[in-house]
Amino acid sequence: MKKQFSKEVINKLKYYVYIYSDPETGEIFYVGKGIGNRVFSHLTDSEDTEKSHFIKRILDSGKEPKIEILTHGLEDDHTALKVEAAIIDLIGKEKLTNRVRGWQSGVFGRVEVNQLISHYEREQVNIDEPAIIIRLSRIFRYDMTDIELYDATRGGWRIGNDREKAKYAFAVFDGIVHEVYKVIAWFQAGSTFNTRGSLDNEITRWEFVGQKAEESIRSKYIKKSVEHYLPRSAQNPIKYVNIKGYNSNS
Repeated sequence: MKKQFSKEVINKLKYYVYIYSDPETGEIFYVGKGIGNRVFSHLTDSEDTEKSHFIKRILDSGKEPKIEILTHGLEDDHTALKVEAAIIDLIGKEKLTNRVRGWQSGVFGRVEVNQLISHYEREQVNIDEPAIIIRLSRIFRYDMTDIELYDATRGGWRIGNDREKAKYAFAVFDGIVHEVYKVIAWFQAGSTFNTRGSLDNEITRWEFVGQKAEESIRSKYIKKSVEHYLPRSAQNPIKYVNIKGYNSNS
């Protein structure tokens, strides 16, 4: 296997997306993007990563990983990043040695068409009930299971006593409501079972236990935009709505 491209090939390839496969099984284990001779750099990478260890095992066996250029001729790094993210989402990160999902895959990765429509149409809705908006970021995926989304939304957060006044909790990504939960009670973070495992600094954080809101509430808000309450520029991922003056015992 050649370990570098000629200058002529590099000029014609431009930016590209590539894959590494196991030579015995044919299974893809890494997706990357690059320019120039980036595709070959992993063969001599000595970092302590799952990808590097996988490649070393193949080389130590006397074989070489299969390297393929999936697409090339891309004009810029931004486009290559989007393609890389889409491929990682298609294969599934759990089947790869990539340490992270593709760049902005939460926005540009694999997504069901109705969710994509709501993302771009961004129909604005006003919240009438006492609620807490919880913005999810890096941990969000469009293909999250119900329990994954619930556990990602409910905790643990650094919030004050006003949490007790919130009747509903909104799971929000990129300004769009993806689920609404009826809050039953708040507990110190880590004191209830969570599929995400233990959290750091649990003593200063809180998590709620709840259930999906009634259908009349869910249909009112899900796939609607609440970005006017919690803009992207806001650093705090939490926003109370209609809490002031609300008595949670009423």
